[in-house]
Amino acid sequence: MSEPVILAIPSKGRLKEQVEAWLADAGLRLESDGGERGYRARIVGLDGLEVRLISAGEIARALSGGEVHLGVTGEDLLREQGEDMDARVLLLRALGFGRADLVVAAPQGWLDVETMADLEEVAHQHLARTGRRLRVATKYIAQTRDFFARHGVGDYRIVESAGATEGAPAAGAAEIVVDITTTGATLAANHLRTLSDGVILRSQAQLAAALTADWGAGRLAVARRLLSMIEARARARRTLTLVWPPEQDVAARQATAGFADQGGQARTSGLLISRGELAACAAALEAAGVGPVTASAPEYVFSPDCPPWDDLAARVTVL
Repeated sequence: MSEPVILAIPSKGRLKEQVEAWLADAGLRLESDGGERGYRARIVGLDGLEVRLISAGEIARALSGGEVHLGVTGEDLLREQGEDMDARVLLLRALGFGRADLVVAAPQGWLDVETMADLEEVAHQHLARTGRRLRVATKYIAQTRDFFARHGVGDYRIVESAGATEGAPAAGAAEIVVDITTTGATLAANHLRTLSDGVILRSQAQLAAALTADWGAGRLAVARRLLSMIEARARARRTLTLVWPPEQDVAARQATAGFADQGGQARTSGLLISRGELAACAAALEAAGVGPVTASAPEYVFSPDCPPWDDLAARVTVL
């Protein structure tokens, strides 16, 4: 294969640091190739894959347009690519960092506005009283329109925010805002509060694939190698290996038969189990007189199954 799989990751900020740490934890070490002022890199030992460092917003646009094959960015940015995003971008794995909520926030002084239904009523009254629609400041236009439509709110107009959205009401540029928040502190500092049913999206960083990118058998094979490493590390974080004396293997397997039936995987004189099953499994072994039993955390748990890759291979057109 001459053309590489392109993986886009954030070029700066906290999200860049988190993505690099996540890759390193999975045994995927980034190494800059020195080109284009440091905006290209590679993963050591993974041939056929090129890493590009660009802004998180540009990653979402590049995935939506099929300009890169894989990328890591916030789900809020991906969802802003339009209602048909799921037809163009496949979410492969939620990464557990970069968390933030996209919310509808109203002034704290609006004591009678607690829900989206209240907002709909106030918007209607505002239009009747002033002849103007309620102004909503946001950078998230597509998701705002979709969410407001689902809640029956129509008497409003969007004021596209170019700066600090949360400051729009105080500046007289809008009455309410739709913005991203992590703790709510910035909203509170600007005398705003989230409506009780006003959470549009609980966002986090996502590993995603472009369904309209130029895929082929060779590129899918490279993606499989990458995703297998990521899945093996994620699987290891969820599991423990129990080991018992070989001479007690028969008694131990009888005691843990129920755990094996529920997805546990047998090992020589041992068992691979979910971390959540440790206490119950240990108690069953103790009751059977098996011991000493040790529990250890594996670094990786590889499997022939790789659900994210299976989903990707089923959705893309192989040229």
